[in-house]
Amino acid sequence: MSDDRVTPVLETRGCTVSYDLTHEALHPVDLSFEQGGTTALIGPSGCGKSTFLRCLNLMNREIPRCRVGGDILYHGENVNSTDVDTFELRKSIGMVFQQPTPFRKSIRENVLFAPKRHGVTDKAVLDELLETSLRRAAIWDEVKDKLSRSALALSGGQQQRLCIARTLAMRPDVVLLDEPCSALDPISTFSVEETIRDMAADGICVVIVTHNMEQAARVSDRTAFFYMGQMVECGPTERLFASPADSRLEDYLTGRFG
Repeated sequence: MSDDRVTPVLETRGCTVSYDLTHEALHPVDLSFEQGGTTALIGPSGCGKSTFLRCLNLMNREIPRCRVGGDILYHGENVNSTDVDTFELRKSIGMVFQQPTPFRKSIRENVLFAPKRHGVTDKAVLDELLETSLRRAAIWDEVKDKLSRSALALSGGQQQRLCIARTLAMRPDVVLLDEPCSALDPISTFSVEETIRDMAADGICVVIVTHNMEQAARVSDRTAFFYMGQMVECGPTERLFASPADSRLEDYLTGRFG
């Protein structure tokens, strides 16, 4: 009999976050993320979802007195180790933040900054990478005639899609998004959500933190609910929203808190 189980692209086993060796901000989390899937992390403010997200590409390592425990498996290899080169890891596990973070450079240089830093010099390759990344981020048609202009001249929604293009330029197989639409208008939010769906369709593993329940329902196939530093419940988004097993999730979805 064949084994139809899918090996996760990314997986955590007993992942914890502690500060000053005493305060455990994130209790042990076991979650797995598959290629081409989108997982939404939801829960009230301060519940640990963004803290968990930052574990996945080792960003918490840069916070003083912060310790991440447990295993973080990327393609089966535990990367929660001081031996892992985060510079190399983040080529494959990209991240987009809550506020757009374009560099004070041209649109072209924003997208090509990381590939050039990683040694890509061929102009034809760079030109193809530029157009492909901007198309995948659904912003090519808006900027193709002004690639030499400053990225800071773009609108907020365009800047956020540019940041997604910058992440996609490294051809990652995992993209982490921390509240990517919280500062955007509805039209820009729609464009970013379309990009998220396209990324998953292209086989990228997407993990998104969002406070917007409608957004989680629109873009994700799985949802994990966090509460007070604990991952309380996880499952298919449609099932989780229709019939949550945990009363705390039901209270959150119905607006009793959060």
